[in-house]
Amino acid sequence: MARKFLYVVAALVALVIAGAFAYRIWGNRLIAVALVPSEAFREQPAAKVAAYRDRAMWLARPDLPGNPALWVPEGFRPTDSPRAAVFFIHPTSYITRDHWNAPLRDAETDARTAIFVRGQASAFNGAGEVWAPRYRQATFGAFLTSAADAARALDLAYGDVAAAFEAFLEQVPADRPLILAGHSQGALHLERLLRAYVAKRPDLRRRVVAAYVVGWPVSRDTDLSALSLPECRRADQSGCLLSWQSFAEPADPSLVTDLYDRSTGFDGRPRRGTRMVCTNPLTGTPDAAAPASANLGTLKPSADLATAALVKRAVPARCDARGFLLIGDPPSVGPYALPGNNYHVYDYSLFWANVRVDAERRLAAFEAAR
Repeated sequence: MARKFLYVVAALVALVIAGAFAYRIWGNRLIAVALVPSEAFREQPAAKVAAYRDRAMWLARPDLPGNPALWVPEGFRPTDSPRAAVFFIHPTSYITRDHWNAPLRDAETDARTAIFVRGQASAFNGAGEVWAPRYRQATFGAFLTSAADAARALDLAYGDVAAAFEAFLEQVPADRPLILAGHSQGALHLERLLRAYVAKRPDLRRRVVAAYVVGWPVSRDTDLSALSLPECRRADQSGCLLSWQSFAEPADPSLVTDLYDRSTGFDGRPRRGTRMVCTNPLTGTPDAAAPASANLGTLKPSADLATAALVKRAVPARCDARGFLLIGDPPSVGPYALPGNNYHVYDYSLFWANVRVDAERRLAAFEAAR
């Protein structure tokens, strides 16, 4: 079940790296040729909540045979007594330029997505039952263009996620604490869920243990208030939001900041120059530095790339002045860092054991407050 973790998916990573290098050297024109779909966006029927009552529409849920979210490295086990329900939104695993959105059934994409669920969502299986929906995710190229079709593709993907979230709420106990998590494209959709549901429903907001908006920038100044959850300031705080973007040093985050500084925050003000939320996953707090000795376990692939082991004290972390998470010298976790020493692919795996402890600690604090 531990076969080929997310950071050893050669086809996916190779295309990501090639795209990022091309962007730095040749710009958007080459990116458009290589990764942005040439066809027009295809309108498709909106997802229905009823569809997500079928377990076949889920990559992970408690009653799903072969549930990839139940994977754990040696020395760990999923909880036998789940106290929370976890809604996890996976990152982009559809990389073709054939269409703007992935089909709900595609063997190659499904295999990659299961790898993401194993390597990321599994960090939460000590706190609760993990639910991860299938959705018609926008293709990777949608993030490399400002074309209107890219926005339409992301809207379609979010519509699936929103329908799945409503079905998830129907199927878990009404008093069950909620952990919400995503990565990259999944984190972008999680932001929209927070604005559309949690911010407008106090009953839901009271159930949120934490929201892990990982691998996507969140402006402290222009975004947080609309997301309805404060930044997590203490390691034992619940009802709050965490976010980080990992870079080794020397870091060049210009691929992120160039787009971020041209964007508008949720409150209508420019994000330019604003500081991003940066939670140090080794401490559970912002603005704190922690040595590698504080790292409880990083997932690293074996020599044959078939399994993954948990290695302690491998990576330090600190937040810089802009809000990026710096992890020191480039760590030996695989060759798939992006240009600028961007360790985006490894945002969860670098800190897998600490994320696990963080979720359980915040859940304990939530239960104590109740």
